[in-house]
Amino acid sequence: MNKLLMLTSLCALLWCTSCAKKEEEKEEEVQYLVTSPLSRDTTITNDYVSQIHSIQHIELRALEKGYLEKIFVDEGQYVKKGQLMFKILPIQYQAELMKAQAEANYVDVEYKNTKLLADSNIVSKNELALARAKLDKAKAEVSVAQIHLGFTEVRAPFDGIMDHFQVRLGSLVNEGDLLTTLSDNSKMWVYFNVPEAEYLNYKTHAQEENLQHVNLLMANQKVYDYSGVVQTIEADFNNETGNIAFRATFPNPKGLLRHGETGNIQMTLPMRNALIIPQKATFEVLEKKYVYVVDKDNKIRSREITIAAEMPHIFVVRSGLTKDDKILLEGLRQVKENEKISYKFMQPASVISNLSLYAE
Repeated sequence: MNKLLMLTSLCALLWCTSCAKKEEEKEEEVQYLVTSPLSRDTTITNDYVSQIHSIQHIELRALEKGYLEKIFVDEGQYVKKGQLMFKILPIQYQAELMKAQAEANYVDVEYKNTKLLADSNIVSKNELALARAKLDKAKAEVSVAQIHLGFTEVRAPFDGIMDHFQVRLGSLVNEGDLLTTLSDNSKMWVYFNVPEAEYLNYKTHAQEENLQHVNLLMANQKVYDYSGVVQTIEADFNNETGNIAFRATFPNPKGLLRHGETGNIQMTLPMRNALIIPQKATFEVLEKKYVYVVDKDNKIRSREITIAAEMPHIFVVRSGLTKDDKILLEGLRQVKENEKISYKFMQPASVISNLSLYAE
């Protein structure tokens, strides 16, 4: 009797233990959060490293050989068009001009005498023509000498800012020697390279959305006060980088921008029916982005996606997903390929709003 009682108690204990384990397993069953991509019209802002250039940036070089006699300007000075900047010692060229003028005067006298004789039919018309040709040649030599003398004065070809001097007062300069550089900073050209896919997006929407306006983020991380306009796109893509060069023009009324500065162009592009997903719903393998997609049998399968744009907390998906796909939102490190899961679905709009981001 005691043995029977003990056996009954043992069975009851085992049954209770089994029930407790089943209840514990049910309690331990994990329920994952799942959502879908949010389809929405949005805009994205892309940054491009840029180089800033003056609309005119030229080298001023000596046009004649000689000693630098005078410098009328200073480094960094703003100069006006036509302003005298440098003067090369003109003694040699003044002497050449005087010689040419004297020769011209002599030939002029010869011509006048020949003309009087020709009018009296003493000499032929051919001799008069020859005298006239000598006079024209002498006058041309005077003009050449005047030009050479004028080349000893270097004047500003346009309004601009001077760079540092490459020569000093009294230096012997040869024809073609660099004196300084001059920059017209009234407007600035900003060059930046755009990948092919983003170029196609730009050309698709440029007319419709007036997307030629861009902003400039300067090196101090402040946005430049004036927006620029994309006016030029180069003809060819760079086959090595897959990029094409854009040029934006910015006004520079305060003279803040200078030739040679760097910055980042910020260009905003619209995206119709963009698929937006949280960044935390993705994982990376060998520099490729993946998500876990939940199939109709509640099993998860990894799927590669391509990213069209990246913003704080979210990705804009170019390919790999549809708006009806269900993707795993959390617990990506706790699951395995083809594992069947239990999940709770969260509306995409609610998920995105909880990321404290407004992609409008």
